[in-house]
Amino acid sequence: MTGWRLRPAAKADAEALAAIEAAAFGPASWGGRAVADGLLERLVSAIVAEDAAGAARGFLMWRSAGDEAEILTLAVAPAVQRQGCARALLGALLAAARGAGVRSVFLEVDAGKKGAIALYAGAGFSPVSRRRRYYKSGADALVMRADL
Repeated sequence: MTGWRLRPAAKADAEALAAIEAAAFGPASWGGRAVADGLLERLVSAIVAEDAAGAARGFLMWRSAGDEAEILTLAVAPAVQRQGCARALLGALLAAARGAGVRSVFLEVDAGKKGAIALYAGAGFSPVSRRRRYYKSGADALVMRADL
């Protein structure tokens, strides 16, 4: 699908976003409370991607401080993965970050998720380090950075 409608997330989105995150990440998901808490944090922002019917289908949550930002989570409903939703969300974040004077954006991604790594690399992210056994599953995290 093309033409995702992007908008800032609101507290009222918490349940829908938690459901998307749970469907996208399964046992590795944050859980509904963490998503809701993130929407309430002062330094955390989130963007929601809606389909043509107005249903939330993906979101990106990030935190910024000074000239750095960190992507906390990027989740897309499994039914619409690989349809440009994540790319649209990532592009919107990078544009907002540039506009806010952010110079570097960081993220952590499961080192085994080649599709996600390719998405981030295509958006200008490069690996900077590896965190061994970072996830509950025992998987390593690849730390990536994009300089804006």
